[in-house]
Amino acid sequence: MYEMILTEKQGRVGIITFNRPEKLNALHDTMSREMREQINEWNDDRGIGAIVLTGAGRAFCAGADIGGWNRDIETRESGQDVQRRRGENWVDVARRSKPLICAINGHCMGAGLTITLPCDVRVASDQARLSMRFVRVGIFPELASTHLLPHIVGLGNAMELMLSGKIIDGTEAARIGLVNRVVPHNALMDEAVGIAQEIAFNPSESVAAIKRTVWENLDEVDIPTVQRREGVELAAAISRPSFKEAVRAFLEKRQPDFHKL
Repeated sequence: MYEMILTEKQGRVGIITFNRPEKLNALHDTMSREMREQINEWNDDRGIGAIVLTGAGRAFCAGADIGGWNRDIETRESGQDVQRRRGENWVDVARRSKPLICAINGHCMGAGLTITLPCDVRVASDQARLSMRFVRVGIFPELASTHLLPHIVGLGNAMELMLSGKIIDGTEAARIGLVNRVVPHNALMDEAVGIAQEIAFNPSESVAAIKRTVWENLDEVDIPTVQRREGVELAAAISRPSFKEAVRAFLEKRQPDFHKL
């Protein structure tokens, strides 16, 4: 049992729901810790192949908890240092995790948006509202968002979002590539879980290798290095039982079963 998240399993898909609807799921140390703990637990669970993140109520995550900011300001003005309890960096958690799919159901602002950027797939409801809101509240984008956002939406779109702090809807987010697609609100979870199920169907070792190698090659400019990494992973893939199962299934005209090997 958790205090600020809900958890659920649907087949090989784990679902984490941020559960502070009265605060629009604003980030809180407890919520962040619980999310990391559950992701780590499912990373060690062979029965889970992908993880969906979403929010309860009207928001996915409305950003940082302003109440916490106010306490920080008062602490600094009193001459004391602000002490933060920080766990493993979220970008590192997301990079090494099983595939993460964000079902953005409503407000997704500031830090609420940046936590989605290192995830693997983003799907938005037609009720979603997204913003790199940092500049509007006098702070700075973090969680590697100044690197990841231009990769995702292109430099021009990233600069406009970060420098203006404007709010966009799901349709615009899909147009610029910030989310993979926008769907009717009542179809959001079916869409996100469906994507997660498609991913979770595949061989876990291959999925992990693809994700790891894409991150390694994200800024690699030396093509021979890219190909060497791919060659190492290809050699490893064809030696696994999942490759043999895929070949047998093709010849026998059936779906492969990668998770009973």
